[in-house]
Amino acid sequence: MMFRVDRDVLAEAVAWTARSLPARPSVPVLAGMRLEVTDQQQLKLSGFDYEVSAEVTLELQTGEPGLVLVSGRLLAEITRALPAQPVEFVVEGAKAVVTCGSARFTLLTMPAEDYPSLPAMPPAAGRVGSDIFSSAVAQVAVAAGKDDTLPMLTGVRMEIEGDTVTLAATDRYRLAVRELKWQPDQPDFASIAMIPGRTLADTAKSLTTGAEVEIALSSTGGTGEGMIGFSSAGRRTTTRLLDPEFPKYRSLLPTEFSAHADLVTSAFVEAVKRVALVAERNTPVRLAFHGNEVVLEAGSGDEAQAVEVLPVEFDGDDINIAFNHQFLLEGLGAIDSDVARLQFTTSTKPAILTGGKPVDDGVTPDYRYLIMPIRLSS
Repeated sequence: MMFRVDRDVLAEAVAWTARSLPARPSVPVLAGMRLEVTDQQQLKLSGFDYEVSAEVTLELQTGEPGLVLVSGRLLAEITRALPAQPVEFVVEGAKAVVTCGSARFTLLTMPAEDYPSLPAMPPAAGRVGSDIFSSAVAQVAVAAGKDDTLPMLTGVRMEIEGDTVTLAATDRYRLAVRELKWQPDQPDFASIAMIPGRTLADTAKSLTTGAEVEIALSSTGGTGEGMIGFSSAGRRTTTRLLDPEFPKYRSLLPTEFSAHADLVTSAFVEAVKRVALVAERNTPVRLAFHGNEVVLEAGSGDEAQAVEVLPVEFDGDDINIAFNHQFLLEGLGAIDSDVARLQFTTSTKPAILTGGKPVDDGVTPDYRYLIMPIRLSS
């Protein structure tokens, strides 16, 4: 086996594939990256840890068919460090030789026959703009749980109904919901999938090199259940799905509010960061909305204290409410808007954070971030 390819192209492909390699593989062979040169003069790089698979296909001008398995992380480090010259990769017996300019590396190969076969992609279901998809996933994944003892809260729920995709995630303290349009292959396509949050966020961010992302997923009751696939610009990845059990989140979203506040997002973020400097990890930032201003406070009694006042466009009953400052900042970072709107019912019930002033108050925003308040001691 032999191939010659541009260093930047190879380094990027190797780095992308290496993302799926386990840090602590259950068996040594799973630390390997599989490189195959096909008869069609294509180089396929792939990795698989029984949960997530990744494969990149590159077009070659020079190559001799064959396959080899080498340490994926070592190959990633080597290709990243090579000079900006063409790379030649040659398999010589039980070793692989990487040559680039005056640099030469020799890698031991691993038994390719012991490497698991990559799972087949589920049926193609439709496609969506890669930038839109990446942004939507990032907005929702921020609310996914980090506690692996509650696996159903570590995922992002994807509900597809016709041309509408709804993404939702919650860790019990906040809930993020985003709706977006896509192009289904079948107009009546419907499916529900629970995707590991970290994997989905990483995948969506890494597939923005192409204009569109193709989503491969079985319709409800179809074949290929238990897995979802994404592909774009010669890259494809699959991941196993989580149990579809998920809280009935729509009933948690308030539809009527007693007040709403519009603030300049950047100024609000900076003020929360400053006030939160005196807040311990689990102590809240308190917000008092009255008239055309909001007073932000943190700390009390014998602790360090901070107070700041911001102008606000406020409509409704005065309200004093408190939030976990980190959850509030993560929501503000996700709305992607110059203006942040907070909508309230009471100081003890969830508030809804959205981006921008709605053109029509009757229209539901594409993105909603529900945040539970912290009860203030009287």
